[in-house]
Amino acid sequence: MKFTLVIFVLSLLPAFAQIGDAFRTGTNFIPTQVYPAADDKQLLQQFDGLRVADVSDGMDAVGLQNIGLMREIVPLWRDTKEYKHRFIGIAVTARYVPSQKPPAGKMSIEDYDKWVGNWYSRFSSEPFMPLLRDGSALVIEDAPDADVGSIGSNNIMSWKSRGCVGVVTSSTARDTDEIITEGVPLYFKKTGRGIRPGRNEIESVNRPIVCGSVLVKPGDVIVADGDGVIVVPRAVAPEVAKYAHKIIDQDKAARRRLYKQLGLPEDSSVK
Repeated sequence: MKFTLVIFVLSLLPAFAQIGDAFRTGTNFIPTQVYPAADDKQLLQQFDGLRVADVSDGMDAVGLQNIGLMREIVPLWRDTKEYKHRFIGIAVTARYVPSQKPPAGKMSIEDYDKWVGNWYSRFSSEPFMPLLRDGSALVIEDAPDADVGSIGSNNIMSWKSRGCVGVVTSSTARDTDEIITEGVPLYFKKTGRGIRPGRNEIESVNRPIVCGSVLVKPGDVIVADGDGVIVVPRAVAPEVAKYAHKIIDQDKAARRRLYKQLGLPEDSSVK
């Protein structure tokens, strides 16, 4: 009996080996949920006018204390009159990773330009572009230590032209003076200078990523203002928004009374 069992187990080894080889090709364990544009629009309406602070209170109220608040991610610029630096959007994600490929080294200008073009087209392109639509918030996880400006004054405008309301990155951006002039909301960690070729490669699009030490899934709600960035999981977003509106309504009412008491004219923050 023991001998027969050993023979049976040995006969299964090739099948087990094939299963192991299949797993070596890579497996995604967190699915990407697809949401219709109409659902995104309806959800964004529920968050209209909310601030990061209000939404943070809403996350607390649904049992998600200290969840979703990005660390070390700050606005590139702030508008304290009309608050144009603020945005609320639906996450489209992209992940860039450090490259293992060698840098260009010394070559002719013609060869260098070809090398750069080849890198952009083959290794570090922007395949998330077709996914951007009205209300999208592009959230990028980038090579953490590379001095690379994956975001610049040109491509951030092209993303805006496709409906992107704001951009968040775990790393860097360049052309920051021009981005401020353009008025595109950008939240990042620090300034970068280099271009992508020789520094990073695109790894995935619309998969779960980590930005500011926070998990971001495609379809999550992204709220950004002078207080930073918060990520609201899609499943709890309506409940969070409902509580957050209660907070901001109470806050505005209380501050209007104080403005009146102090003889101050009302500004847009209390209207």
